[in-house]
Amino acid sequence: MSDDVGVDSTAREQAAAVAERRISARELLDLHLTRIAERNPELNAIVSLDEERARTGAAEADRTLAAGRPTGPLHGLPFAFKDTHAVAGWRTTYGSPLMADNVPEQDELIVERVRAAGVVVIGKTNVPEFAAGSHTFNTVFGTTLNPVDPTRSAGGSSGGAACALASGMVPLADGSDMGGSLRNPASFCGVVGLRPSLGRVPEWPHYNQWETTSVGGPMARNVGDLALLLSVMAGPDPRAPQALGDPGSVFAAPLGGSLDGLRVALSPDLAGTIAVDREVAQIVAGSAGTFRDAGARVVHEQPDLAAGDAVFRTLRAWHLHAKLGALHAAHPGALKTSLADNIDAGAPLTGADVAAAYAGRTMLSERMRVFFETHDLLVLPVSQVPPFPADQEFPSDIDGEPMQTYLDWMRAAYLITVTGCPAVSVPFGRTATGLPVGLQLVAAHGRDRFLLQAAAALESALA
Repeated sequence: MSDDVGVDSTAREQAAAVAERRISARELLDLHLTRIAERNPELNAIVSLDEERARTGAAEADRTLAAGRPTGPLHGLPFAFKDTHAVAGWRTTYGSPLMADNVPEQDELIVERVRAAGVVVIGKTNVPEFAAGSHTFNTVFGTTLNPVDPTRSAGGSSGGAACALASGMVPLADGSDMGGSLRNPASFCGVVGLRPSLGRVPEWPHYNQWETTSVGGPMARNVGDLALLLSVMAGPDPRAPQALGDPGSVFAAPLGGSLDGLRVALSPDLAGTIAVDREVAQIVAGSAGTFRDAGARVVHEQPDLAAGDAVFRTLRAWHLHAKLGALHAAHPGALKTSLADNIDAGAPLTGADVAAAYAGRTMLSERMRVFFETHDLLVLPVSQVPPFPADQEFPSDIDGEPMQTYLDWMRAAYLITVTGCPAVSVPFGRTATGLPVGLQLVAAHGRDRFLLQAAAALESALA
C-alpha cells in the first residue's frame, strides 16, 4: 500500500495510484470504509451501504488491472450515487417511503457513464424527499448533518453527496440541480459543485426530454477533480436530443486558467433582489480584493434577474405536478407538506401560465447573453445564509426578513437556474463561527471549461 495516498488525497491522486498499482482498489476501499465507519454514524451521508458488494467490485477492479484489460479514468475509486439516480440492482428510494423498496433494473445515463469509467459502487448518498428542498432529511433514512458543525444542515438536495465528500468518505460525487441542489450543499459543506450549462450532462430516461430546469452534474473537493468527473459525465447521447455536441474529453486536460484581465461583475445581493445574511454578504463583497489582486477588473454590476422568480416558481410547480402529481393523488398525505404544496401549486396552471414562464425564461437567457458580451464572470452568493440549524426545514428569516416558503432563501441559486448558464460553487470563506461560505461564479452558456478555469484560478489564489 502506498503511504502517500489516503482518503483525503485528491481523486486524481487516488486514481493515479490505483492505475500505477501503488495501491489496490481493495486497499483504497478499505481506507474509505474505515472513514465511513468513523464519520457516517453521526453524519448520515451515505445510505444503503453494501460493503460486501463493494468488496466484490473492488476485487474485480484489481483483476481487470492485473489482466491488462482497458480501464476508465475513475478506475477503482469508491463511489456512492445520489439516491435520486437509478442504479441497477441497488436500492434507490428518492428519500420517500413510497419508494423505500424500489430497486431499479436499469442504470440511468449519468450512472451508466460513471460506472463505465471504473468506479467501485459502495451505496447511495442521502437526499430530501424527491430532491425537493435544500436541506437533506427524509423519513426513510433521517437527516444528513454538516461535517463542519453537525448541529447544522448539510444543504440539499445533494447534501449526502457534499457531506460524504467533505468528510473523506468518497473522493467524488454526483448530484443534480434544479434550484441549487448541487451548489447549495457545496457551499454549506465547503466543497465544489457545478451546475453545468443546459445540455452539457444529458439525462435519460426522463419523463420529459424538453424539461430543462434540472440538470445533473459533478461535485468534488477541488476544481481539478470536478473537471475529471465532468469529463466522464458530459457529452452527447442519441437518447437525449438536447445534449450539447462537445465530447466530455474537452474537460479531461489540465485546466490552467488565470483571473488576470477578466471582467468580473460582483454583486452580493443582485441589487437588492435577494435578501442576504450580513456575514455572507460581507464575505462575497470581500472577494473583490482577491479578484483584483489576481489581475481581474472588478465592477459592481449585475443583470436584472427579478423576473426569474415567477419564471422559476411556475416551471418548478408545473414540473413537479407533471412528474409527481399522479403519485401524490394516489397517496394523499404521504409526501412531506412542502413538496405536496409545490405539486398542488402546479395543478391550476394554464397553458398561458406556462407559456408566459417560457417567454420570461427566453428573455432572461437573452439578457444574460448580452450581459456576457461585456463581462466574463458574474460573482454572487451561492446560498443567502450560512448553514442553518439541522432541526429546521428552512430558515425562517434572513436578518429579520421573513422567509415564507422553503424556496424563498434559495433565490441566489434559482435565479441563475432559469438563465441556463453554468454556475459553480467554490469554497471561499468562513463565518465568525467557522461555517463554510461558497462563492457562486457564473459564465455564459456553453463556457463551462472557461468557468472551471476561472474557478481553478480562484482556488489557486486562495491557496
